[in-house]
Amino acid sequence: MAYDERVANRIREALSGQFLAGKPLEEKALFQGLAFMVDEKLCICVRNDVLLCRIGPDEYEAALEMNNVEPMVMNGRTAIGYVYVSPEAYASREAFDFWIAKCLQFNQFAKSSKKKK
Repeated sequence: MAYDERVANRIREALSGQFLAGKPLEEKALFQGLAFMVDEKLCICVRNDVLLCRIGPDEYEAALEMNNVEPMVMNGRTAIGYVYVSPEAYASREAFDFWIAKCLQFNQFAKSSKKKK
C-alpha cells in the first residue's frame, strides 16, 4: 500500500466531521492505496499522490474532459463514475476542495458494497 501521507492528511482534514447516518469516517487499504469511507461507502482514495475520486456516472464524462483526469480501468474494464486525478489537477486549494465536494456529493446517493460473509 503506497500513498502520499501529506495527501492523505489533506483528505482527512477535508473530510473531518463528515458523519452521515451517524457513521464516522473510516480508512481502509484499497486499490493499492488508502481509501476513505464515508457512511460505509468509498468516497475517495489516494494511491501514491493520485486521487481516485468516486464522482458517479452523471459527472463522469465532464470530469474526463478536464486536464490531468483519467478513467479508472481495472482488469481491462472501465469503472464508470470513478476517475484518477493527477496532482496537477488538485494543486490549488480550490481545485482540491472541488474534488472533495464532488466525491461527497455523490456519496449521498452511492450504494454500499455488499458485505462479504
